[in-house]
Amino acid sequence: MVMSKLLNLIYPPPSSMFVSAMSVISLLILVKSGLSEIKGNHMNYSKFWNANSNTTPQNQIKFSSKVGMLLLYTPALLAAAASFWIFPHEGIRSTIFHAAITIHYLKRDFEVLFVHKYSGSMLLDSAFSITLSYFSSAATMIYAQHLTQGLPEPSINLLYPGVVLFLVGIIGNFYHHYILSKLRGKGEKEYKIPKGGLFNLVICPHYLFELIAWYGVSFICQTLYSFSFSIGSTFYLFGRSYATRKWYVSKFDDFPNDVKAIIPFVF
Repeated sequence: MVMSKLLNLIYPPPSSMFVSAMSVISLLILVKSGLSEIKGNHMNYSKFWNANSNTTPQNQIKFSSKVGMLLLYTPALLAAAASFWIFPHEGIRSTIFHAAITIHYLKRDFEVLFVHKYSGSMLLDSAFSITLSYFSSAATMIYAQHLTQGLPEPSINLLYPGVVLFLVGIIGNFYHHYILSKLRGKGEKEYKIPKGGLFNLVICPHYLFELIAWYGVSFICQTLYSFSFSIGSTFYLFGRSYATRKWYVSKFDDFPNDVKAIIPFVF
């Protein structure tokens, strides 16, 4: 009964073994990454860029966070932009999806260049693994959407609710990144407790809105892979936000106890 209801929300499973396998692999990797964050084994970027320094070789290549962040997002942006030419004229759903994922990564590069302020570095191995993850997820999502051509539409159409969710998510994510950027004056590198927006309720509202945007993309696509990726991202960002809140609590004696990690009043 439940399974039949869920099948009404997605296209029939893809004929591609690659996409089916990636749906499982992406989910498992992201779940494992989220659990690793909770256990203290962090991906080395942002405030955790040198969190695993005790186990990292001293000769590890590193570069500025700005360069590293551009490296993370640009290949996925190029894949998203290329989707308009590789798979053109495949219907309104595909066109909206191609636009959404292109806007998502274009916004990220824009923030890297003009919004974010940096205090650390990024290690090459972390940059490589994250870049590969973003690029492979974008490319697989695009290909999975292409495979829906000629298939019957899901009986429950989530396309336009998905557009609304995506817009809410991407605007909310940008707004809270902007608030974070204003915490530091010129030349300042130290961290401060964020205030304003949903930062008064959770320490990672930008992650919350990122998830809203990804579920919006899933609603637009309605493919098995897109939902698998969004569910996996939920596990990862819940773990990362938990670790982030724990970091703030350890650094600031006056960190408010009622500020949660990612879901107001709950977690």
